[in-house]
Amino acid sequence: MARKPEGKLKRGWTTGACATAATKAAYTALLTNHFPDPVTITLPKGEQPAFPLCREEINDTTAMAAIVKDAGDDPDVTHRATIISRVSRGLPGSGIVFHAGEGVGMVTKPGLPIPAGEPAINPVPRRMMAEVIAEVAKEHSGTGDVVIEISIPDGEALATKTWNPRLGILGGLSILGTTGVVVPFSCSSWIHSIHRGIDVAIATGRSHVSGCTGSTSEKAVMDLYGLEDSDMLDMGDFAGGMLKYLREHPVPRLTIGGGFGKLTKLAMGHRDLHSGRSQVDMFWLAERLQELNAPTHVVEEAKTANTANQVLVRCLEENIPLAEKIAHLARDEALKILNGKTQVDVIIIDRPGNIVARSSIAK
Repeated sequence: MARKPEGKLKRGWTTGACATAATKAAYTALLTNHFPDPVTITLPKGEQPAFPLCREEINDTTAMAAIVKDAGDDPDVTHRATIISRVSRGLPGSGIVFHAGEGVGMVTKPGLPIPAGEPAINPVPRRMMAEVIAEVAKEHSGTGDVVIEISIPDGEALATKTWNPRLGILGGLSILGTTGVVVPFSCSSWIHSIHRGIDVAIATGRSHVSGCTGSTSEKAVMDLYGLEDSDMLDMGDFAGGMLKYLREHPVPRLTIGGGFGKLTKLAMGHRDLHSGRSQVDMFWLAERLQELNAPTHVVEEAKTANTANQVLVRCLEENIPLAEKIAHLARDEALKILNGKTQVDVIIIDRPGNIVARSSIAK
């Protein structure tokens, strides 16, 4: 995860807001032969940003407008991407038809807000585009019967840096956004992806999913259980966000995998495992060692250790089962959040990727 810069951060605009603005400009030009530039739209919360156009084209049946997305200070993979809307006249009475152009993905699995076989244009951006089509049609005596094709050059390559392939969105990016505004470092898109991963797992009948803190633990868990990529939830540091959603949308079994330090924080009761928002308490670890009747010198070393991994290495050398204890405590913390419908086990992985501890499975 990118490091948050100091100072006040600049907000940006979602792909959905950019697609809506480009659609408004294109449809206005189709009806009037004039592109509004900049083009102003109204977002769901009433804000009215103006977007400059970077490209425009028109003929008798189609108009195209393009906008360069500004994500502000958020480390968004679509920052500076070009969002293109090509609006064509539709058949009378056809209403609005959405197409995926170059770089916009298609939904291939159930469980997402858009059904399989549809372009990956989410419900709120679809509604926003429908509203500007109706607004422009009313103002310029149009029918509102249009085909809207959204494309993002290089979108297919950019999508490999997102969770789209894992969610079954193939061929490109999604057109997203519920407010139209990107709040820098809000982590909302990450948590949204966790939720969608759970939805897809349920809709496709997956009985065993896993949330891991990183790619090393993901590989270890996948190899251990023979899980597929679509079984893996992108938990990262957001254990609480994953577990709370699973409480309301349970699956039969969950495996949590991660490094010793991250899962020690979960065992302590932390729900956000990011280093900037939770820390390992070395005295807490020392108390767990006392419960295991560890030698006094190991307990005292733990109190002054620089990192949790330093304590882990020492315990492995001394054959002290601290990692197993942490795995069980982390599992118990997860069970406190869940609703009793999901079996849980926890696996702790060391830095080279070896499994050093496993909890039993409990519900």
